[in-house]
Amino acid sequence: MKQQSHLLRLNAIASSSSSISNFLIPSFPRPSSIPLPKLSFSSSRPFRSTGFLLRSGAAPSSGFICRAKSDNSDLISPLELGKPNQTHKPEKHVNGIFWILLLNIGIYIADHVFQVRWIKALYLYHNRPAWFQFVTATFCHFNWNHLSSNLFFLYIFGKLVEEEEGNLGLWLSYILTGAGANFVSWLLLPRNAVSVGASGAVFGLFAVSILVKMSWDWRKILEVLILGQFVIEKVMEAAQASAGIGGGFRGALQNVNHIAHLSGALIGAALIYLLSRLSSQPSDMNAGSMHSGKMN
Repeated sequence: MKQQSHLLRLNAIASSSSSISNFLIPSFPRPSSIPLPKLSFSSSRPFRSTGFLLRSGAAPSSGFICRAKSDNSDLISPLELGKPNQTHKPEKHVNGIFWILLLNIGIYIADHVFQVRWIKALYLYHNRPAWFQFVTATFCHFNWNHLSSNLFFLYIFGKLVEEEEGNLGLWLSYILTGAGANFVSWLLLPRNAVSVGASGAVFGLFAVSILVKMSWDWRKILEVLILGQFVIEKVMEAAQASAGIGGGFRGALQNVNHIAHLSGALIGAALIYLLSRLSSQPSDMNAGSMHSGKMN
């Protein structure tokens, strides 16, 4: 009896536990596996305060770069980032030479096309010069041949000077060499002469552009000789063509061009010499102070 009652009690416990488990732990369907996208991470971009980058050892050949920001996260294509180690050189904007060219063209149109009378007051009259005429005469020309040749060489050498010395350096070189050439012409030529043209400034810019990059390399010297003889020949031809105004005034005009060309080049060379001396003085002073400091 005891063994039978014990078996009945075990059967009752087993049946109750199975019912409880069926009630408490219901069976759910097994969720289907969902493939997760594979993310590749790159350390090409530096750390920024606005977020952080997830880094890994190998850089991906293709894919996306995951970047998490403080407010949101996004995926950036490598095509949008460009090359990670690429350094972009600052672009040099050349604008000053175009303003000089436009000013020369505008004054020529106002003088010869629209025949504005007050433009003649910008010429440099040697018998009664005004102070501003030494500068304004460098923007005036007698005819189109005179202007065309100067525009061509102004663009070539002015662009070189502006790329090396900047906009301010170009304007100072143009005004100082052009006005200096007119001043030398006024000193040496007869009082019945009239000086106009940018030829003195052209030779001044030519000298500046050459001397800024000048070295004792034989290739540089050969380049200067070839380019220099071409510039002198073409500018002289333009001066001869522009001198066909007639009479004794023609000879005076030719003398103005020759003297202005030579003096403009010499003033440009002197300008570079002075600037090099001024720039070398602070370095010499710093070297002397460092040497005295070591001695003490």
